[in-house]
Amino acid sequence: MARRQAGRSARARIVGTLDIGSSKIACLVTEVTGASGSGDLTIRVLGSGIQRSQGVKAGVIVDPDKVETAVRAAVAQAERASGVALIEVYVAITCGRLASRAFAAHADIGPRGVTDADIARLFEGARAYSERDGRALVHMNRKLFRLDGVSGGDDPRGMAAARLTAEIHAVTADDSAIRNLIHMVQRCHLQVAGLVAAPYASALAVTSEDERRLGVTVVDMGGGTTTIAVFGEGQFRHCEAIPTGGHHLTFDIAQNLHAPLAEAERIKTLYASMVNAQSDVNDRFSYALAGESDGVVNQATRAQLSGAIRPRVENLMGEIAVRLETAGSATGPVVLTGGASALVGMAGFASLCLGREVWLARPRAVLGLPAAADSPAFAASVGVGLAAPDGGWRGADETGNGTGYLSRVGRWIRSSF
Repeated sequence: MARRQAGRSARARIVGTLDIGSSKIACLVTEVTGASGSGDLTIRVLGSGIQRSQGVKAGVIVDPDKVETAVRAAVAQAERASGVALIEVYVAITCGRLASRAFAAHADIGPRGVTDADIARLFEGARAYSERDGRALVHMNRKLFRLDGVSGGDDPRGMAAARLTAEIHAVTADDSAIRNLIHMVQRCHLQVAGLVAAPYASALAVTSEDERRLGVTVVDMGGGTTTIAVFGEGQFRHCEAIPTGGHHLTFDIAQNLHAPLAEAERIKTLYASMVNAQSDVNDRFSYALAGESDGVVNQATRAQLSGAIRPRVENLMGEIAVRLETAGSATGPVVLTGGASALVGMAGFASLCLGREVWLARPRAVLGLPAAADSPAFAASVGVGLAAPDGGWRGADETGNGTGYLSRVGRWIRSSF
């Protein structure tokens, strides 16, 4: 993963993470100590690199050269801060029409009882089923085992049955989008150690294990996309990616107020609110007009600004409600995170639209996390580091030479289940 410096603890692993978003590109170098799932796992950020995103639209790479430049700069910045030379990174993914699929996988069992080979065969079949129609596997988790239709617990090995069944949740994305993402990282002289579904990463960053066990939905409102992750009984049950985010609010402001995009972003940050007040019709602010010479300003009211952004947010919340109803697995409160969620009153507005308890969250405490990354906008970036030690996030092999994902998926299946 990285060239380890002399004197660093032998128990520690160095994990590099990369989040290529529509608004920013963030690289973190973290030190992971302890075993995943043992309760003693600790993560410390050794160095970070943050660059303004270029060449990315709604999580999709549209200008590889610009993305490469920004990724190289972010990685170099993180390497200098940490004193670690990265070899491979875990990468957050939102592109490729990220979507969930729940299904049951089966394997016929012989008279000797369930063996490791039976379980591996079952999950190899589940992977093949998931990767149909040009889709590639990003994440897969087993919800439960059944032996001849009866619950078989967490470990059915050695138990007798005619058929072993596993209830599976798989997250897939378009294979071409994943290959383009992997190729971009390789252009920066890095290998992709694994792919982490960004909704899953955000959820790990802003919720506790107890919250995920009781049931929670995490909505990450990013720059170009809004992602949804649903947890119940401690398990990842569903995810979605909607191609609408904070950038669309900026465009709406620019169009309605005839302001340059940079000025529209400033207006959104300083004045936008989802809370209506009677004084909004008289509360004015000044801004530069698009296409005008320096020094020419215009004025607008907070009521006009609210009228520019509320329809977009209402439509987004309506889309989220429809997606959650269709999924049918969402329970518990909704946790909002991501840069666009920081608008004043967004949590209360979302609660009214969704009819559920909603609160705003930022990444939980991580040792060494820089102040610049201690905000809802960095939920996915931080969460990739929390997810990576567990392994199991594998995508499509870029080269087909036996060293990429397809060759490693089988090993992950055998070791993870």
